[in-house]
Amino acid sequence: MVTDLAKTPDIVAVRTAGGTVKDSTGYRVFRVVNATVLTVICLVTLYPFVNLVAKSFSSEGQIAAGNVNLIPRGFNTTTFQAVMSDPMFWTNYKNTVVYTVVGTVIAMAITSTYAYAISRPYLKGRMFFIGIAVFTMFFGGGLIPNYILVANFLGWRNSMWAVVVPGALSIFNLLVMKSFFENFPTELEEAATIDGLTTYGVFARIVLPLSKAVIATMTLFYAVGLWNSWFSAFLYLDDKDLFPVTVYLRNLIAAATGSQEVTGGAGADAVQIGANIQAVTMLLTVLPIICLYPFLQRYFVSGVMLGSVKG
Repeated sequence: MVTDLAKTPDIVAVRTAGGTVKDSTGYRVFRVVNATVLTVICLVTLYPFVNLVAKSFSSEGQIAAGNVNLIPRGFNTTTFQAVMSDPMFWTNYKNTVVYTVVGTVIAMAITSTYAYAISRPYLKGRMFFIGIAVFTMFFGGGLIPNYILVANFLGWRNSMWAVVVPGALSIFNLLVMKSFFENFPTELEEAATIDGLTTYGVFARIVLPLSKAVIATMTLFYAVGLWNSWFSAFLYLDDKDLFPVTVYLRNLIAAATGSQEVTGGAGADAVQIGANIQAVTMLLTVLPIICLYPFLQRYFVSGVMLGSVKG
């Protein structure tokens, strides 16, 4: 004997006479279809990266012939050796790490304090400060005014600050953190205030420790953006010793693909490097972020959802 748990058409389970619960046929079909679709999406997502790795270790001839798919053909490490034996590569890589760390710290300090301030309903002029932030999402000064401001007025040309400061505040991240702080239990803040903590003490000792999910998520957003950023450095930096690795690799690709004539043994190596250098450079660029993501992944979804839905 089987008893229905519900009389609606979208029944997902039935209860047997023995008291056990079995999934309905429709729900089992849904699970199979859902698993199939997610598997296909996963494979489609992974394929470009696996192909990228295969090309980075393949020879120029095999890539040109279209023989490289998921497995390297004509295994070689010429491009890796050419790139990684250059001292400038490591100098620029170090610059990228510094820019990412410093820029993320600055961005998180500005975003978290601004978001917490405008999330408090008792802040005087609260709607004015929210309006200023939202206004910048729709209207900007443009490239030339920004360049004049950063390079001439602030004097940050050929400086790290030209790379890390102008993009230090993302309004999207600000609004997500604002929504999260608005849902924060006010009772905890009131209890901390009664115990003698100031506003800064409440923020540093109560709010931040309980906001790890959204902070980790926003940190990942800012770190990825700074790591991949190249245009600001390309625009404001002339000194090669200050370039991030993205600009170094961009210039390397441009030089390799722009060379038309090569001769001798060294020239053959240059042709080989020019054929798969895009794969190598992309791999070297994304690898650190891929290694970082698993440590923050558990906070990622919960952080976005907590800051996106206001209860």
